[in-house]
Amino acid sequence: MTWGGSVAATTLRRLYAALALLVTACALLLAAPGSAAYADPKGESGGKKLEDALESAAKGQADAIQKLNASKKRQSDLQKLVAQSQAGAKALETQVGVIANRSYRLGRSNTAAMLLDSSSPDIFLERVERLDMMAQVDGSTLKKYEDDLSAARQAKADIDREVAEQQKQVTALGKKKKEAELALASVGGGSAGSGFLDANSPLAKAAPRNSDGSWPKEGCTINDPTTTGCITPRLLNAYQNAKAAGFSHYVACFRHQDSGEHPKGRACDFSAHASGFVNEAATGADKDYGNRLAAYFIKNSDRLGVLYVIWYRQIWMPGTGWKAYSATGDAAAVHTNHVHLSVI
Repeated sequence: MTWGGSVAATTLRRLYAALALLVTACALLLAAPGSAAYADPKGESGGKKLEDALESAAKGQADAIQKLNASKKRQSDLQKLVAQSQAGAKALETQVGVIANRSYRLGRSNTAAMLLDSSSPDIFLERVERLDMMAQVDGSTLKKYEDDLSAARQAKADIDREVAEQQKQVTALGKKKKEAELALASVGGGSAGSGFLDANSPLAKAAPRNSDGSWPKEGCTINDPTTTGCITPRLLNAYQNAKAAGFSHYVACFRHQDSGEHPKGRACDFSAHASGFVNEAATGADKDYGNRLAAYFIKNSDRLGVLYVIWYRQIWMPGTGWKAYSATGDAAAVHTNHVHLSVI
């Protein structure tokens, strides 16, 4: 009986010890970055209305900037074409003048007389061949001269159209800037921000673009490496570049919600705290980490297709730069514990 009781007591102690280890393991798992406890910085947004307004304004800015830059490039190419065509026509002016003078001096009657005055059939054929060759050379020269002038005229007309297109995009950009300012002002923000910039930030690998410089449309087709959801190829590129640049703190991308880019696979939240998403403002080394990460995304915004970045009560958009972001709430809501990245 004593032996049996001793065995039972030992077994019971082992069960308690195993249970304690299990509880400890569960607690560590829940506290570990990447767990469900840290995968969703709840209360992140400033509300659906603000999120939708900022998304629309940022997309409008990005689109206007892309079209404006494309138009400027086309205008630059057209200006080169004008210069080349005018130079080509200028080089042919002397030859065209010679042709005109010769045509004036010879005329049709003189040409016929020259042929009829041939002293032999051989001389007649030789003169016919010379005249034919001259006509071919003259025709080719005049055609090239006319083509160069025509190309210059067309390019100049196209330049005028590009100037009008640029003015259109500048107007569109101004409108979207105003929309962004009004949206931010509705929550007490919108003033100029000090920003987070670092000229020493490394360069990221550029995401693929269309041949005209625009961004291809992408769906949520890639398995999200940070959650069980999906993300776009462009967001994956941004995520991988940030990791390669040394930003190794915990990240959460896809998230189910009723607004914003997270449920579309176009946004990630990058924890500032080394231990994961902690609902308190980052300080010291953690805040410096967030500053450097935000600056990294801004320096590479054109390479990564950045739509906007939010960090430490400031928001960056492609057409406005850093502005105050004054949503109310906890550290997640005002983005003082994580850097939010949205891509086009």
